[in-house]
Amino acid sequence: MKLIFRVLFICIFSLSYASANEYADIKIIKLKKDEQKKILVKYGATKKLFKFRWTLFTNGGLVLFRSYDRIVAQNVLYLRHKNQSFRVELKTRGADFYNVPYILVKFKEFNYETNEATFELYLSDRKSQISLDYLQNS
Repeated sequence: MKLIFRVLFICIFSLSYASANEYADIKIIKLKKDEQKKILVKYGATKKLFKFRWTLFTNGGLVLFRSYDRIVAQNVLYLRHKNQSFRVELKTRGADFYNVPYILVKFKEFNYETNEATFELYLSDRKSQISLDYLQNS
């Protein structure tokens, strides 16, 4: 019986440890309206630019434009809903179909006094292949 509890404890501990290390980098970014954040994504000999900015905050929804690798998209993010974040895969799926590195951008808060939106950027990169350079806002 004690052996079962020990094995169960080790399994639970190792799962919580593995999930705690899922994100290699966490960055907090504050942006004003139409201020663009640029992040240079590097892996191997490849360099790609990830850009995003927000344009409108109304009815609790933040309208955000983003582009990465010639793919342009628009998201509406909310603070108290399921749509708090979006995910951008940084490499094509290929051989690493289940372990594709990605950036998760999460809308954290909106400051009405300064008219700034706060985001958290999470980098998931289990094989440590990705390097991010945070460029100056424009």
